[in-house]
Amino acid sequence: METTTGKLLVATPLTGDVFERSVVLVLHHDEEGAHGLVLNQPLDATVDVVLPEWQPFVSEPGVLFRGGPVGPDTAMGLVSVPGHGPEDAPLGTQLLFGGLGLVDLDAPAPLVVPELAAFRIYVGYAGWGAGQLDSELARGAWYVVSREPRDAFHDDTRDLWKDVLLRQRSSLSLVTTFTEDSQLN
Repeated sequence: METTTGKLLVATPLTGDVFERSVVLVLHHDEEGAHGLVLNQPLDATVDVVLPEWQPFVSEPGVLFRGGPVGPDTAMGLVSVPGHGPEDAPLGTQLLFGGLGLVDLDAPAPLVVPELAAFRIYVGYAGWGAGQLDSELARGAWYVVSREPRDAFHDDTRDLWKDVLLRQRSSLSLVTTFTEDSQLN
């Protein structure tokens, strides 16, 4: 098993409607399973609907994001904290990799916010049981690509799927030209 922790999963047509043109940041992947956050599915609800104290601090566009189909009653705060590592994570954060981590949404916002460069809140997450993601990868349901620092907080999330594929230095970038009607490809 090759871990995808810290990488992006880019949806192929095999992933199905739930993940259509999704880009997932994998937070953790091992033999027991995997979980991550869909980065490009903003919701129509602002953060203050569920966590009003955090609204002033979230990055644009200031809305909640659908992190995935699992645990729709849970919220996770994804943060960028450059210049810190897991050993010196700012108060209220758990750093995972490359300056990215999770914020404790129960912590007082004013104590956590001064160290954050970017911050978004996700409702739900993408999750896979033991071997499930590995099986999906083997059948070609996802492209696995390296992430860039700006991916998690991309300005226009509607273009993230396309932008991530276009920067690949391989034939993978051609996938962006495929149409929904396979006979036109």
